[in-house]
Amino acid sequence: MNTQSKHIDFSTVLTTADSITLLNKLMALENLTDENTYRNKLTSYLMSSQQKWQLLTSMSSGYRIGNNTFISSPDTFKDSEYNLTNWLISLFNTLFLEQKVELVRGKQEPEYFPIQGEQLARIEFAHGFFASALHEISHWCVAGEARRRLSDFGYWYAPDGRSAAQQQAFERVEIKPQALECLFTLACGRQFQVSQDNLFAEFDTSDSTFASDVYQQVKNYITEPHTLPRDAKTLLTALLSICKTSLSNTVS
Repeated sequence: MNTQSKHIDFSTVLTTADSITLLNKLMALENLTDENTYRNKLTSYLMSSQQKWQLLTSMSSGYRIGNNTFISSPDTFKDSEYNLTNWLISLFNTLFLEQKVELVRGKQEPEYFPIQGEQLARIEFAHGFFASALHEISHWCVAGEARRRLSDFGYWYAPDGRSAAQQQAFERVEIKPQALECLFTLACGRQFQVSQDNLFAEFDTSDSTFASDVYQQVKNYITEPHTLPRDAKTLLTALLSICKTSLSNTVS
């Protein structure tokens, strides 16, 4: 029998003050480790990306910008989510162009395809969902060079309804990816919810420490950002720079 795991409020793990501190630490690491970073090469792109993010988030939330008010509706929200996902695709594909990988809106379940010949590696996320895109990006960040040469990063996957042993194995490999997803999500000013992805388990999952393990890993990354995977540092720095600044400048 599957029971709801203990609820953890991830929204409090990255405060505004934490975001500023984390961004400063990431910028310091960036300056020390890479003279040819995206910030040096893509300053103008990041500035235009920030402006577009501010516009899209304002439209989806009904925020007021200057003399224009965007009134929120279900259709407006759906359209803005689609456009925000397009924004994320553009950001990722620009930041990581030199790595010959592209983020792709998938029609079905997520899947990763390594480079084949002249074809770029592809990160296909599920059904065009923004959250799924961040989740699959997180797996790519964790995977490293060797597993990026393998289909689906060499992961096995058992569908919903896994055994207790399968669920434990699933949770072990999901802690770091979901911790990264949490940071990316919060940096975008969105809500994160941990996923055990086993709604139809035939055993009691209430003793699982997965949510608290993810939470602790998020805190570890915040206090020790040098432990973040290289590409996670790049994307998180961009998201904090673009989205947090945009959100703080938005007037309701």
